[in-house]
Parts: sequence; C-alpha cells; structure tokens
Amino acid sequence: MFERKAVSLDIKQRMRKVLEAEASAILAVAIDEHFEEAVRVILECQGKVLTTGIGKAGHIANKFAATLCSTGTPAVFLHPAEAAHGDLGVVGKNDVMIAFSTSGKSREVLEIIELSSHHGVARHIGVTSHPDSSLRECCDIIINMGEVEESGCPIGMTPTSSIAVMLAVSDAVAMAVMETKGFTRNEYGARHHGGYLGRLARLDNV
Repeated sequence: MFERKAVSLDIKQRMRKVLEAEASAILAVAIDEHFEEAVRVILECQGKVLTTGIGKAGHIANKFAATLCSTGTPAVFLHPAEAAHGDLGVVGKNDVMIAFSTSGKSREVLEIIELSSHHGVARHIGVTSHPDSSLRECCDIIINMGEVEESGCPIGMTPTSSIAVMLAVSDAVAMAVMETKGFTRNEYGARHHGGYLGRLARLDNV
C-alpha cells in the first residue's frame, strides 16, 4: 500500500487556480480557417453527424452529439469500442464523422476512422491537441486545440484543461452551426420539450 502524506492546502485557492488554468487554455485557442471549414462540412452533410472518442474525450463527443441534436442537426455518438461489436452498423453513406482525442493516438479512435471510411463516411474531422497526433494524418479537417498543459492538476496527469478546451471548442462549433442554419427558439422547443428548458422554449411556442 502507498502511504499518503497529509497536505496543508488552501482549498479555495487551489480551486481558483484550476478555474484560471482552464479559462486561460480556452482563451488561448486560435480560431483558424479549419474551424470554419468544419462548420461548413457539418452544414452541408447529406447524412448524419457521427461523433466518437474514448475515455473522457468520448464523454465530450457524446455531449456534442446531444447538443447538435437539440439544435437541429441529427447526430449520433458512436463508441469506438462498441463499434467493433456491431454498432458500426449505424454508419451510413454521406455521414460526417467528428473524432475527439487530445493525444490523437488512441488506437480505438484511429481504427473507427478507418473502418467508417469503408462504409461511405464522406468527411472526417479531428479535434486534437498534440502536434504529433496520428489523427492529423487520417482526417480531412483538423480542429486544433493547441498544446494544452494540464496545469490545473497537481501531478500534471488529470485531463482538466484539455477537456475544458475540447468542450468549449465543441460548443463553439455547435453554436456556429445552429446560428448559420437560422435555427429558432420554436424549433428548439419542438426538439427539447421536457424539463425547464422545454417549458422556457414553449412560453411563446403555441
């Protein structure tokens, strides 16, 4: 068993440092032409949008698909491990796939990109950070998160800043797609009719 040493810690100060590290990493993202190109590809998609990722990046990919669905763009999260056991059947011709991976080296993610190509996926978009990411070589478009340091984690391992950046980038793309489509509050209410947001969207949506 490992022995842990008690640490005297100003908890509020530490939490503030985490928030500052994540905010700084998000603001450091350089929005270039590839971001706009990714939005255009999603808007022109003749099939559906497939999102994928493993681990914590997979959770972001799943959330991105949910945000797209509620804002007028049909999307499905495809778990790369489950894809090998039959879920690849959801892939259709003319779909667009967006793969999330900070390192861009996750074997499962690289494999699903290759396999989806055989099923007619039109374009692949990668969201990654590392400059030596293998994802950069197998995607048509790369949304570059920049080289993110995990300065929010005291041991430099837990993906805090990188996942915050990934989430923010995905939200930026989703909102740009929604606004370019001219998606309305009424349309939102028709897709998201439950809970607080559903009631709020229906206040003027007879």
